Amino acid sequence: MPEAAAAAATPDALLRRLEWAVIRRLDGLLQGDYRTLWRGAGVDLADLREYQHHDDVRHIDWNVTARLQQPYVRQFTEDRDLTAWFLLDLSGSVDFGSADVTKLAVSAGFVATLARVITRHGNRVGALMYGNEVDTVLPPLNSRLHVLELLQRMRRPRPRTPAGNGIGSTVGGTALADLLRAADGVMRRRSLVFVLSDFISQPGWAQALGRLARRHDVVAVRLWDPLEMALPAEAGLGLLTLEDAETGEQLLVDADDPGFRARYAAIAQQQEAALLDALAQSGADVLELATDDDLLESLLRFADLRRQRARLPAARLMPAALKRAQPLAEMAAESAP
Repeated sequence: MPEAAAAAATPDALLRRLEWAVIRRLDGLLQGDYRTLWRGAGVDLADLREYQHHDDVRHIDWNVTARLQQPYVRQFTEDRDLTAWFLLDLSGSVDFGSADVTKLAVSAGFVATLARVITRHGNRVGALMYGNEVDTVLPPLNSRLHVLELLQRMRRPRPRTPAGNGIGSTVGGTALADLLRAADGVMRRRSLVFVLSDFISQPGWAQALGRLARRHDVVAVRLWDPLEMALPAEAGLGLLTLEDAETGEQLLVDADDPGFRARYAAIAQQQEAALLDALAQSGADVLELATDDDLLESLLRFADLRRQRARLPAARLMPAALKRAQPLAEMAAESAP
């Protein structure tokens, strides 16, 4: 991902490069000049659809419900004045990448791109940042200078979480639920919310994400690296010292041991399935960004899927569809009721 790799440069250099390579092509596709791509708390009725779990009961159209004997909710076109929030997981595990690009660099590229696309039309962006606690709240503004300040604060070093006291300890490690609960208290009006994290966290975040998705239009941006799914295929790695990026705990492993490699892959696959299931249950849309993905292609694919769902109100955006490069027509067929 050459765009994300530019995150190693200064925020201004990163933003200039993205404005030239990515933002101009996205401008008008993700948002539009007068109406946003996302439906939400506007005044113009966009559509009616059957009530689904997690829908706000205040949006039920009682006249249509009485006629059809089936609950229906109203969908509105979002007002032009959009407020977007970035909930940023900046814990130690995000500062990892098996190649030249870290998950943090991918996050910075995504934030720079979306924040600038949104603010170019006079809309506002704000951010909450989490290291080992919510340490930064950046109120929504709409200037390019504000975007640069956001990127600069993302680069600020954060202290490592102290190690826990053993099995069952709740000390140490990311508590993503703290970030989500803090955001729920800060965001007073309905907003477009991007949650950027690798979702390597203590339990409890899924419920908090679901509550957030009931009030706001939430996009969970899951950051991941291929090395988290399986160890490198090449032999001769021998003994490796693995270190927990958040607690500092170290473990010596034999990377050439077939039994260890099989256990590693099995655990990774099990955790992946549980994570995707939790994200799907939350009701948030999901965009998966790997450290070797192309940022522009991922965003364009995601925008196409959002438009397809807007035309097919009953469709559900499947997390796995974003991770695998399937044809859009196939995705739409899989999402159809």
